[in-house]
Amino acid sequence: MGHYYYHLLFLGFTLLQSYSVSGYGPNQRAQKKGDIILGGLFPIHFGVAVKDQDLKSRPEATKCIRYNFRGFRWLQAMIFAIEEINNSMKFLPNITLGYRIFDTCNTVSKGLEATLSFVAQNKIDSLNLDEFCNCSDHIPSTIAVVGATGSGISAAVANLLGLFHIPQVSYASSSRLLSNKNEYKAFLRIIPNDGQQATAMAEIIEHFQWNWVGTLAADDDYGRPGIDKFREEAEERDICIDFSEMISQYYTQKQVEQLADIIQNSSAKVIVVFSNGPDLEPLIQEIVRRNITGRIWLASEAWASSSLIAKPEYFHVVGGTIGIALPAGRIPGFNEFLKRVHPSRSSDNGFVKEFWEETFNCYFTDESLTQLKNSKTPTHGLAMQDGNAKTQHSARTRSRPPCTGEENITSVETPYLDYTHLRISYNVYVAVYSIAHALQDIYDCKPGKGIFANGSCPDIKKVEAWQVLNHLLHLKFTNSMGEQVDFDDQGDLKGNYTIINWQLSPEDESVVFQEVGNYNADAKPSDRLNINDKKILWSGFSKVVPFSNCSRDCVPGTRKGIIEGEPTCCFECVACAEGEFSDESDASACTKCPNDFWSNENHTSCIAKEIEYLSWIEPFGIALTIFAILGILMTSFVLGVFIKFRNTPIVKATNRELSYLLLFSLICCFSSSLIFIGEPKDWTCRLRQPAFGISFVLCISCILVKTNRVLLVFEAKIPTSLHRKWVGLNLQFLLVFLCILVQIVTCVIWLYTAPPSSYRNHELEDEIIFIMCDEGSLMALGFLIGYTCLLAAICFFFAFKSRKLPENFNEAKFITFSMLIFFIVWISFIPAYVSTYGKFVSAVEVIAILASSFGLLGCIYFNKCYIILFKPSRNTIEEVRCSTAAHAFKVAAKATLRRSTLSRKRSNSIGGSTVSSPTSSICSQSAHDERITMEMQRCSKQKVSFGSGTVTLSLSFEETGRYATVSRNMRRRNSMEAKYSDDFLTKHNVLIPLQNYETGNDTWCKTMGTNGSGTLESLDGSKEHAKHTEEISSNTSINSRNLVDGTIVDNAINS
Repeated sequence: MGHYYYHLLFLGFTLLQSYSVSGYGPNQRAQKKGDIILGGLFPIHFGVAVKDQDLKSRPEATKCIRYNFRGFRWLQAMIFAIEEINNSMKFLPNITLGYRIFDTCNTVSKGLEATLSFVAQNKIDSLNLDEFCNCSDHIPSTIAVVGATGSGISAAVANLLGLFHIPQVSYASSSRLLSNKNEYKAFLRIIPNDGQQATAMAEIIEHFQWNWVGTLAADDDYGRPGIDKFREEAEERDICIDFSEMISQYYTQKQVEQLADIIQNSSAKVIVVFSNGPDLEPLIQEIVRRNITGRIWLASEAWASSSLIAKPEYFHVVGGTIGIALPAGRIPGFNEFLKRVHPSRSSDNGFVKEFWEETFNCYFTDESLTQLKNSKTPTHGLAMQDGNAKTQHSARTRSRPPCTGEENITSVETPYLDYTHLRISYNVYVAVYSIAHALQDIYDCKPGKGIFANGSCPDIKKVEAWQVLNHLLHLKFTNSMGEQVDFDDQGDLKGNYTIINWQLSPEDESVVFQEVGNYNADAKPSDRLNINDKKILWSGFSKVVPFSNCSRDCVPGTRKGIIEGEPTCCFECVACAEGEFSDESDASACTKCPNDFWSNENHTSCIAKEIEYLSWIEPFGIALTIFAILGILMTSFVLGVFIKFRNTPIVKATNRELSYLLLFSLICCFSSSLIFIGEPKDWTCRLRQPAFGISFVLCISCILVKTNRVLLVFEAKIPTSLHRKWVGLNLQFLLVFLCILVQIVTCVIWLYTAPPSSYRNHELEDEIIFIMCDEGSLMALGFLIGYTCLLAAICFFFAFKSRKLPENFNEAKFITFSMLIFFIVWISFIPAYVSTYGKFVSAVEVIAILASSFGLLGCIYFNKCYIILFKPSRNTIEEVRCSTAAHAFKVAAKATLRRSTLSRKRSNSIGGSTVSSPTSSICSQSAHDERITMEMQRCSKQKVSFGSGTVTLSLSFEETGRYATVSRNMRRRNSMEAKYSDDFLTKHNVLIPLQNYETGNDTWCKTMGTNGSGTLESLDGSKEHAKHTEEISSNTSINSRNLVDGTIVDNAINS
């Protein structure tokens, strides 16, 4: 039964082998015997002919078309490496390497067909059928495979080889899917995976500041993963993709035209292509036919140096292409090896015949080829040719001349001899050497030190594929370029890329690949990409970097604004907001200026904000300073005048000590306004409000005490000790001090609990920094101003009440005016202070201080200075005595009149008759008109004699009611002794210029002499009024005595 099983198994594998070989006749393989066989998979053709298989007849084998010269060179690189290893004494002595190389035709089906041949041969070899048959042509097992090229083909091959643990070392498959060791266990490669390539392409786009690109990818395991990785990298770098399409060499013409329409209508000028040359060629041909120029192609390594695309006739379309290429390597002696190729000397290489025919555009007949081989190096292998080959030759004979074998390979330019930049060829060379180094490790292995169980070592004569795979995974060696070859856990190598630019050679107008930079995946991110922009020629001739952005770059001072419904790369340029700037083009966002800076007009930079405060040098500050200094000078002038004329009656009568203090307080008020000007500091902020408040309280307190004293003096009928104490000088200063003390305590508490401080205000205006004072406590400021206004209100009340006392030199009336000005100013100040900001807050307060100070100064002291300086005749003691005496008699007369009226009313109620006092000289009103007239004539004039003259007084009274006028004249001669000395004048305080008490009254004072006596004469001296006159005289004599003795002056004016 077991014997029968072996026969069936042998028959099956024989059939499999016969099938796999039938499609690969001698002319479709390269094969050489050896102790150890290496397999190879290379794209000798670019594709296969597409036929409709309707299955109505037996399907025909697919035919490979379009010869690939570069693929044949790669095959030659493998043969060269194997022969070099066989000829080397360092590698595998007494061991010969053989090879079996097949053409994949750049398709998965052909690749799998060749792989089945490797697997079938290994299975046949593993059955050890030598005992059943005499197999002289026995071929050992294939212990490793070099290939394939495309990632899609390698993925299919790797799945099959992985089942049998046959190592596969690829030289060009870069798909990142192949790094999955769970699926591709036996796959290794001498090329970085596409993840690094996609990153490099994204960084190139970022380097040239492009953000609007299109993508094309081969519809296979190479293009799809590569372009997906590129999208991820592009998204991280804000690169937008306008279109993303798949391509294939098997697309219909209609599909190709649709792709060309998309490219032609797109605004993206940069196109990223993850594909190989054959898949891209149909699209490039259509673009060339339409003459779609002005596009920049970014090529992946699979077509970056493709001879299918890099043709001079395509250059006006693909010129300037930026390609990601593998680093070029050097293979000593490879150039001469390539030139030695000849059909007569290549008995082991069945691809040479077709290569020769394609190179020289000729064909070999069977007779000529046999004759050629027999005449030079006869061999048994090359004469074999299948029917397909005959058919192909018969077709070519109609258009090609026969080959002679005398053609010179160096006389024809083909990609085969383009060995200046060996990229894939060098990778093939390294792949073969990596397998050789793994075999050398097995050869050198000593028992007990191996990498297998118990340190065992495999037999090099009977080595198996899985053992080679294990040694490859642990391999480390240095290649001919001095680079370390070390497969990682995924079977990948960390490699570098070369950046190339497609340019037109000036010598022969061929397409050359100019190296313009490199990409090192192992370097830090900022140093990975290096590009020399000066070497690049865009579109083959231009030095200007093309523009490929969805929107034009935003100029400095603007930022990118999102357009709804569009990709992020499509934007509108929006000007930076106030206070923000951008100093670079295409800024994503504007940068906010620091607190002390503001954006300039173009928003391209930040400039220092304007510092604003009430400055000394600005016109407004200068004007306020001038007015403040003018106020100080005027007040100082008035103070100087009062000091110089301190012994004159007017100065003495105005209570000069309080006047001095009042003028000093006004100087302080004017000076306090200067503290509000200039840059606010902490100390100025803490000083200015207390200085202003205390100065004004001192000023108002002095005026209040003066006004109240005048009212007390002239309203008092009979002076008392209380009056004398109230009007005393010491008590006046005490009252002023008490008023100031309240303000001082308020300021001290304010400064201790919430001291004002300076600060920079950035909120009021964007472009200006206002240096202002933070008052600390608005309640304290309100109390300070409110207390000042309260004192002013009290002062205004007293001044208004005493505005007509005495008649001449009436100071209270001007104080009333000054208080009105004060109230108007500070009531207007409140809304102005609240509604302004910045430096105008200080300016408003300064204006209020100056206006109120000038009002007080002008109203109180202008009239006095005018009299002192320009009317010295009125600055006499007579003027002062006249006004004071007149007021005294007027008050006494009014009091006597009221008493007389009361007495008559009482007499009328008791006896029905009027009783006149014998001492009365006042004419009272009666119902009879003739008596009124007589009394008025009798009361015409009166005289008062003083020590130095006689004053004639005319007293008139007006009474409202049912009587129109009641008047009586009183004349009495009294002898008065008075001293006109400085001591007596210093006791007068209220001095008002001579004026009529009421309009229509003929009242005046006249000086009569200097004899020291005077008489008060009455027109009516009848005895029947003696008693009443005596009472009135008694009251009058009291007031007169007060004037003469200075008692009333002592009460009212204690200067």
